[in-house]
Amino acid sequence: MNREALIDGLTQDILAYVMNGGFPERELANSLTFDGLDERFEDYELLLDLHFILKPDVVEFVEELSQRLRNVRTETKTVARTQRGGIDGHINWGSTVKARYSTNPNDHSLFVTENRSEDYDIPENIVLKRLLSIIYTTLRDADEYLKGNYDWVSARWQANTDLIDDVQRTVERNVHVRRIRDPKTYEPTERMLTTAENSRQEIYRDAADLLRDRQRLFDGDPDALQSLLNQTAITPDDQARLFELYVLFRFIGTLEDLQDTPPVFQTIKSGRQEIARIDGSKEIVLYHDTSASDRGLSFRTDTMPEDRELTRAERVQQTARDVASAYFQKNFQNHTGRPDVIVLEVQSEDPLTYEYLIAEVKHSTREETIRTGIKETLEYLAFLRINEDYVFGRDTSDEEIFGSGWNGLLVVQDLDQETPSVDAQEDEPITILQAGELDEALPDILENVLDQ
Repeated sequence: MNREALIDGLTQDILAYVMNGGFPERELANSLTFDGLDERFEDYELLLDLHFILKPDVVEFVEELSQRLRNVRTETKTVARTQRGGIDGHINWGSTVKARYSTNPNDHSLFVTENRSEDYDIPENIVLKRLLSIIYTTLRDADEYLKGNYDWVSARWQANTDLIDDVQRTVERNVHVRRIRDPKTYEPTERMLTTAENSRQEIYRDAADLLRDRQRLFDGDPDALQSLLNQTAITPDDQARLFELYVLFRFIGTLEDLQDTPPVFQTIKSGRQEIARIDGSKEIVLYHDTSASDRGLSFRTDTMPEDRELTRAERVQQTARDVASAYFQKNFQNHTGRPDVIVLEVQSEDPLTYEYLIAEVKHSTREETIRTGIKETLEYLAFLRINEDYVFGRDTSDEEIFGSGWNGLLVVQDLDQETPSVDAQEDEPITILQAGELDEALPDILENVLDQ
């Protein structure tokens, strides 16, 4: 499955879950941003704005900003003031007579004067100020990435190395920009945007168009989301994370169809590690990129044997752990790592029982990588524990230390060679599934787990 197909499928999932308030935005953003971005970019809206300022149209707008600001439009407004004793401005005799008559007709020191001044707070300028505020704030938050060694982020802003400093200086010091009031929360309004779009000056038309583009992104427009995934949300060469997220959504959608119940999504802020819960005929909980420790699960490997002399390799492991424990003054345990997806079925019968599907995802067709994935999946099953007890098999002689054969799944990219079908792998301890087989085979695999 190529990158374009992955993005097409993932775009549909984001529209289906994220944009209707389902899938937690923080989890999605955390999955889409590469490891170099700090926790600020786990905020989904900030991630969208990072994409927005990387658009070539935005960069071009900024490049032309200094020159175009010289032609900022203003309107002349007349301000009337009531004064006593002195006159500052043109006297409005009609208003003066009315003011004297309403207060003291004999007060000849009272005058109503008028002064003309430039008004910067016109609709077009509010649109412009909002756009500049968005660009300025996002540039500030992304400064270290735009000026750093993250080529995929910085490339569009590095043609002119002073461009970022220029726009920040313009917003902070330009006399025209400073005279425009800050937009209110609900501004610019639709009427303001329409006025800017119909302006004779290109700067206002471009500003309105860019704000419209940004709004389409925040509204979940499919083309805008595809652009997000294609260009800026993840590193172009990091398709492994994209593939992993694609597989995760396939699990969610398949479980939803099998149970005929929409998932209830959890947020990271709730303090729970689970991603989704489906309460149909059976309660099913889905975990992503976590060991599900809130369920008491762990993948801790065996300690060193006490009934025989340790091998040289085992002594290295044991000594390294002891040294680290003494140095950091904490007890280190051996762990296998953690699988990419855990499906936990909670059967609400008496007695309460659990069933598991442990899934590892490898975005690869290389035999070596797939062999590593097979080994990791088997380790997860063999060392899966609830608290201190193994889930599958009590000792190494137990034939079911890997479960029933339906408890482990490895998902890999599509291979060019012929491989066994799911049915042909029935006697194997785990099932290996290619990306192109997910839609057809995943329902049967999950049903076998749920029916155990």
